[in-house]
Amino acid sequence: MADHSSITVLASTMDKDKVLTHILRAKGVPTLLGGDLPVNVISNNYISPLTSTEQQVSGRNVQSSPSPSDQAIHTLLPGGGETVILVGSEGSGKTTALQKLLVDWSKGEHLQHFSYVFYLKLSEINLLDGMLTLEALLHLQHGYLPPLSVSLCQQKPEDVLFIFDELDQYKHSVDPSDHSLCSDPSQATSVSCLVASLLHGSLLKGASCLVASRPTACLKFLSGSQVKVLGFLKPEREAFFKGFFTDPAVANNALMHMEKTLGFYDFCTSPRFCWTVCSVYKLLTDSGEKLPDTLSQLFVQILACLIQKLTLKKELIRDIVLALSRMASHCAVGQHSSCTKEEMNSFGFEPALASQAQVNAFLQVHGDPESDRCGFSFHSQLIQDFILAVSFFLDKSTSEGADNMLKKHKHHAKFLDIFMSALSEPIQRRPLETLLGEFNSDLVLDFRCWLNHMCETTLQDFNEQKHCHCFHLLYQMQNEHLVKEIINPSTRFGISYANLNLQDYVALNYVVTQLGETEQLNLYGAQNLTEEIAEILAPAMTLSHKIQLSQCSLSDGAVSHLASALAKGITRKLNLNNTRLGDAQFRSLCTGLRDCKLHKLNLRACKLTEASCGYLASVLMSGTSQLCVLDLSCNDIGDQGMRKLCQGLRSPHCKLQDIELQWCLFTAASMEDLSTALCSGQSQLRKLNLSRNPTGDSGMKALCKCLQHPHCKLQSLTLFDNELTGACCAHIMEALMSEHCPLLDLSVNEIDHEGALLLCKALKRPGCPVEKLCMVGCGLTEEVFIELASLLRHGSPPLKSLSVPVNKVGDKGLKHLWEAIAYPSCLLEELDVDLTGLTDACVEDMCAAIRASKTMRSVVLSNNLLTDASVPVLVQLMQDSPNMQEMNLKYNDFSEDVFEMMDECEKIRY
Repeated sequence: MADHSSITVLASTMDKDKVLTHILRAKGVPTLLGGDLPVNVISNNYISPLTSTEQQVSGRNVQSSPSPSDQAIHTLLPGGGETVILVGSEGSGKTTALQKLLVDWSKGEHLQHFSYVFYLKLSEINLLDGMLTLEALLHLQHGYLPPLSVSLCQQKPEDVLFIFDELDQYKHSVDPSDHSLCSDPSQATSVSCLVASLLHGSLLKGASCLVASRPTACLKFLSGSQVKVLGFLKPEREAFFKGFFTDPAVANNALMHMEKTLGFYDFCTSPRFCWTVCSVYKLLTDSGEKLPDTLSQLFVQILACLIQKLTLKKELIRDIVLALSRMASHCAVGQHSSCTKEEMNSFGFEPALASQAQVNAFLQVHGDPESDRCGFSFHSQLIQDFILAVSFFLDKSTSEGADNMLKKHKHHAKFLDIFMSALSEPIQRRPLETLLGEFNSDLVLDFRCWLNHMCETTLQDFNEQKHCHCFHLLYQMQNEHLVKEIINPSTRFGISYANLNLQDYVALNYVVTQLGETEQLNLYGAQNLTEEIAEILAPAMTLSHKIQLSQCSLSDGAVSHLASALAKGITRKLNLNNTRLGDAQFRSLCTGLRDCKLHKLNLRACKLTEASCGYLASVLMSGTSQLCVLDLSCNDIGDQGMRKLCQGLRSPHCKLQDIELQWCLFTAASMEDLSTALCSGQSQLRKLNLSRNPTGDSGMKALCKCLQHPHCKLQSLTLFDNELTGACCAHIMEALMSEHCPLLDLSVNEIDHEGALLLCKALKRPGCPVEKLCMVGCGLTEEVFIELASLLRHGSPPLKSLSVPVNKVGDKGLKHLWEAIAYPSCLLEELDVDLTGLTDACVEDMCAAIRASKTMRSVVLSNNLLTDASVPVLVQLMQDSPNMQEMNLKYNDFSEDVFEMMDECEKIRY
């Protein structure tokens, strides 16, 4: 978690007291960025357990399971040549864990099967040159070495444990192919070869190794068991804050503020970062100042705190910050983990100044600060990027613009533009300008121009990650006016923002709340919409007219937040199709449905049963529900579910007008209940889709009685594939000849010849209001098409839409339709004859009919037998017919030779 002195130890079982004394005498002081010293944390028992996950890299199998990191290490190091790799982000507590392990060993508490333990910091090994033996290396790093220790290690290497810390900062290769590995401890070789030989087991074969590192590419060269250090999760952070602040109320307020404003960042699991946050919060709380709301505001306060501790003039402080920025650029662009004192001098640090405590407050020092061999590095990537951002606006001598600055550091400074965005806002940078002088106004303006152009370009695209990056920049700036200026109607704000991380959702929520409202919040396909994510997005949900959650996976907690947002917000449309809610989650959702502005609800394929219909009926009868359009298709509701739903439909408070109930396992029994509800005089239902339910002819008979009832308000009924036959057509005929008849879709039912003729007879009745007729795949014959043609010519009122696909009548049958369409009395606007067997022979009659028609707008001719020969005539027809808006020619027998010709006409789809 912290700064720490150089420790390299070899001890035998007789040396443990000396090892413990040496560790507990570690030099250094706690710093704002470096955190408390590991020795202080260990001595004061001021540490929460670090959660870890074991993961096998190679060798024997190890189960992946969360456990305290020290427990995982004990399990994986039984002795005998094992290698364990401790991997964690910067500041996650790896060094503290290693030193705690060494203290416990010295006290005789753990790992007592090792007689000798070496602790080596690789960031300090970097400073060594020349050829050394293993014994010389250990003598150089640690002044005292018991006599004959190395020779004893050679005799029993399985009793030896090497601990290598900070592998990510090691400047040499650990790839065994880059070295001639040695096996003789007395052989003098390069330091890099000694380290590689120990890590790969050729030197002191049988010794165990424990390696700590941030995630880095060099880990691929090591084999062994990997322990991922997760750092402080929420319970550990809570314990840490309670330990840091003496006042429980202050601790709780500080923790809640951090979780709200920073808890969604990965680095909040870092104990060192938690130390820094607590330190800043304490300073601000003690002085009565407001706590920072964003990451950028936090780092403004951090840098201000560091600067205020310097006893130097403003001009010199400014020079130090600029020198630090040159160091930061060198480290970022060159991917250097540390810098030498000579390099520090080249950045603009005075030789005497580079070792002063004032400068060391900004940096981590490796080795003896008074030695020319010491090294310097930033405590974290965050402070390195922030220094770079500050220096961009601070340096009045540079002409480098924002675009060049960002390109130069692309892929190497993750938070650079994030921090630059915040610092371009006057109110955000004011504390630093007070201490450092005014920022370069020309560079501020240059950055704002870059930002506006980048956001304008990015938000025209469909890339959700790029969109989110723009949102992050706006979030850090905290400028409501700018959000409304950039997120305008021309941006593609309605794309799906699924499967983002927590910080992305925070930025998205910020943008929506600053806009005040949004047309749509689209989370289509989010596979893990947790309670935490839903809580973050709750304000955005309340401000969204439509919420798209189709294909999402929602936790129970997420549904609760959604229900609450619906009850408080302005949402009128909610799509939950294919979310697999289940009855329990739907019951939770209904708490928000009872009193909200929701107009349309999609619940297709949500794993609902009859129980959900009871909850829904209660909502519909509540008197406060505004629900008008509902889709419950593809749920196993069954007849009992329909019975419960009909209770809601019969209520005078129910406002439902349109309901989709496809594939719900309804039988004829359900149709009796439904018919009763529709005739009750209370139902407002206008449109009903019962497709793909085995209701059969008896179910149709029950519905037909309802259709003739004066209280039935139904205007559209779809019965696609409901196992109907021609036997029910007599009942349909009676319904159609009454004063109350809906638009009908009887597709994919075995209506056949006789039944279809009865329907045509009813449709010819003067005053029959049917304007749209769908009879897909109903076994229609040429004689039926003759009757349909007659209906097109003489219907009163006339049909406006006719769909008769999958009826194999060919050119001969369709000729009757073409003749009818040419009649002045025919007002048909849409015709679908997909898969009816059309050939080129019909094209002349069809073109003549369409030219003669004054109303035809759309013709579907897909899946037929038209060839290249017809294309010129059809293209000419579409170009010459202003009324025609679209002709669908997909899946005919066309070759690629005519594609270019069809491309000339935008109204043709092929």
